[in-house]
Amino acid sequence: MLKNSSKQPIPDAENPEWTKEMFAKAKRFDQLPIELQQALTRGKRGPQKSPTKKLVSIRLSPDVLEALRATGRGWQSTVDDTLRRKFVK
Repeated sequence: MLKNSSKQPIPDAENPEWTKEMFAKAKRFDQLPIELQQALTRGKRGPQKSPTKKLVSIRLSPDVLEALRATGRGWQSTVDDTLRRKFVK
């Protein structure tokens, strides 16, 4: 909790300090149903229901890779779109 110059706590409306009642009602994460644990876990994707692309490995020249990555997020999709336009009729 942040403090102001008079040493009084500044309340945080989005993250209030827990009360004894809140602690009493809390459950340990590892005691929640597995489905809820998975839903609350960030950054992990499950398998796609129907994968639309195939994972491949390709070797590129360092300067080509650097230029592609410099275009920002989604550069892999840009490569896919470019190859599709060139080779898929």
